[in-house]
Amino acid sequence: MAKTHRPPRPRSTSAPRSTKSEAARVRGLLDGLSKLYPDATTALRHAGAFELLAATILSAQCTDERVNRVTPALFARVPDAAALAAAPAPVLEGLIRSTGFYHNKAKSLLGMSQTLVARFKGEVPRTMEELVTLPGVARKTANVVLGTAYGIAAGVVVDTHVRRLAQRLGLSTADDPEKIERDLMALVPRARWIEIGHTLILHGRRVCAARAPACDRCTLRPLCPTGRGAAG
Repeated sequence: MAKTHRPPRPRSTSAPRSTKSEAARVRGLLDGLSKLYPDATTALRHAGAFELLAATILSAQCTDERVNRVTPALFARVPDAAALAAAPAPVLEGLIRSTGFYHNKAKSLLGMSQTLVARFKGEVPRTMEELVTLPGVARKTANVVLGTAYGIAAGVVVDTHVRRLAQRLGLSTADDPEKIERDLMALVPRARWIEIGHTLILHGRRVCAARAPACDRCTLRPLCPTGRGAAG
């Protein structure tokens, strides 16, 4: 039986109960991140939803920089869903080999593109429910495509950076990405769901690193329970 994908419901949250002071703190974090990264968007270079979808699949356990080196040759060879669907697996694997896990990624890309051709006339759908039926596509990838390519706020992107910062900033106590997403959706106004994903990712890369967060130079420190507790 195929797995049923249901969008998380923001009313169920493991984050602290919203109070006026907590709501003000969250607004302060959002505004602080927006000021730091006013033009935040994905680092994956793409032209349209199809390229972004393929690039996001390739970005699993791989840096965006590496994906950006691979995709120009990939999209020159397979510029749309129909071309990708017809590509021989060995050729596709050769094009994406340096992104790692290329056997599985090639399988996902082929399955994704073949499904786009068979069910969606080669076009990337605009709903979460349809996107997560594509091979290789879960909520994170679907949120990236919906938010960045279409401007549709269906949820919040939760990658390793967002997961780490949501916990450090006191926005979630969960470990599971879907639970973290529910917490963020409950705390953050829907109009800022796309923005918060992009800005948290950038802050995680530039300031709040996994091993050595730069709390001493973080402008969010006064609003961050982890930063306030840091020595120095």
